[in-house]
Amino acid sequence: MSNPPTTPRAKTTAGPTTPATVRLAASQALQSSPHYVTTRRHSLYGVEDRVVIDPGSRIWRVGFSGEGRPRDVFLANKLTGKSLWNLQRAAELAERTEESKLLEINLQTCLRSVFHDSLLTDPKARKVIIVEHPLLPLYIKDLIARILFENQVPSVSFASSHLLALFAVGRITGLVLDCGHLESAALPIFAARPLYPQIRTTPLAGARLTSHLRALLLLFGSYVPPPATLSSALTVPAANRTTRVPQEILTELVIEEIKTRCCFVGEILGSLPAQREVTPAEDEGSEIELPPSSDYTQSESDFSNTGRESLSEFSVVSSVARVPSADAPRGEGHLQALATLYTRHSTATDLHLPVVPPPSQQTGTGKGTLIIPGWIRERAADVLFEGGDVDEASVAEVILDSLLKVPVDLRKTLSSSILVSGGTSMLPGFIPRLHGEIIRVLTPVSTQSREPKRPNRPSPPQYDRYASLRSLIPYFAILNNPSPPPPMSDRATAHAGKAPAFSPATLAWVGGSLAGSLKTGGVEVSRERWDEVNTRHDPDESMDVSADFEERSASNILPDWTRSPLSGGAPVANVTRILAEVGA
Repeated sequence: MSNPPTTPRAKTTAGPTTPATVRLAASQALQSSPHYVTTRRHSLYGVEDRVVIDPGSRIWRVGFSGEGRPRDVFLANKLTGKSLWNLQRAAELAERTEESKLLEINLQTCLRSVFHDSLLTDPKARKVIIVEHPLLPLYIKDLIARILFENQVPSVSFASSHLLALFAVGRITGLVLDCGHLESAALPIFAARPLYPQIRTTPLAGARLTSHLRALLLLFGSYVPPPATLSSALTVPAANRTTRVPQEILTELVIEEIKTRCCFVGEILGSLPAQREVTPAEDEGSEIELPPSSDYTQSESDFSNTGRESLSEFSVVSSVARVPSADAPRGEGHLQALATLYTRHSTATDLHLPVVPPPSQQTGTGKGTLIIPGWIRERAADVLFEGGDVDEASVAEVILDSLLKVPVDLRKTLSSSILVSGGTSMLPGFIPRLHGEIIRVLTPVSTQSREPKRPNRPSPPQYDRYASLRSLIPYFAILNNPSPPPPMSDRATAHAGKAPAFSPATLAWVGGSLAGSLKTGGVEVSRERWDEVNTRHDPDESMDVSADFEERSASNILPDWTRSPLSGGAPVANVTRILAEVGA
């Protein structure tokens, strides 16, 4: 009698799981690819690695979590280089609606480029982390979230850019200065909790530097048009063809090239040695090649001929020659005197930059030459350090104003843990100059005592705005200072220049990448929650932003610290019961 057939045991013991050794080998195979800088597995249909987006007003940085740098950095408006949004909105309802529609179209284009051009990933399979500015308008956050959820993104998280920048350097406490394009903002953070009521901002940022640089080039720059013929290039010297700079060649892209590749931040004039008073020769200079651009559009329409007189509204001098009084003349002679002062104290050489000639001068051969004076390259950024105004404080005064608002027992800790981020702070010499400006503002100024107007009465004391912060001078330290000064305390020695060597422009993105890999992002809004809250919103009217935004703002689930409730205090008094007890 034969035995019944049985199934071999070798087949029954086969498990569906992959051995750990095979998984390790797969991760090492992925590591060999130049497109993967980590050992983590990137799945086309998984949601393990999140998409980190740092949407700036001009420049976007995108990539995957767990990586050390963004996959792509691109201009939001590639044709003109202008900002997607500004600090002010249109007053009229029709203009505001049109502005919102245009903004939504631009955001859709940028987000489509993020997933299909830069990252080559499916938006349905990736959670998204948005690196947001603390003062980013809520309607812009609503637009970004709505566009992402319309593309079936699983969830969207919003995290503060200041907090993420602090995470990137391994700290949870510090004072972060974000110097971007539209504004510079200083936010103190203690134990990973941003102190939003103590945030201080100033419009002195990249946009102001751009307009200031354009005004200086129009006043003091020179332009050599291309020769009409090849023979005239040999017979007519360039000095005879030199003219003033036409506005048409100073486009947003050209100004951005000059600002990022030619400009740097000089030292404080009072700290320069006397032997540096050497004026460079007029014929000295160097030439740099401008990379070819796809489109050289005309200059911004809001910069008219009155821009030449607008230069006198803010001084060119930073420390030694302060803003003169209202009685002093501020005409062309005053600006020429400032140019002479800076030329005497500058050793930077003039640059000859090839530019596309304006349309009215397209009869020549080749490109024109824009001559950038050396002192403009060195002193154009001084506008960021000129304070004294209530609404337009300098970047150093913004830090000190924020320290005045925090509790006294936190000032020493925050002053020794200052972190500078943002694209504008990428200028060479910006961070050392910022540290010097902080010390200079806090240093007491020796002023002559005034005679009292009334006899037998003492003269009134001089107003000292930062007297309470003067004791913190030995403790000031910037974490990412590339060349820290000699420390004056042990606390400054332990913190100055100790941050990892990340670029200040990518600090917030790197922090978002770290938060995404550790699953510790900000407030996460799922697609199901978004659909549940916005069921009353008609998707056919998605282009009409301003019509129902106020109606939906009450039920909006996006994080907004300006709407957060205040801390709980004493319970509400029962007025009826108290009156009854008093009457009894």
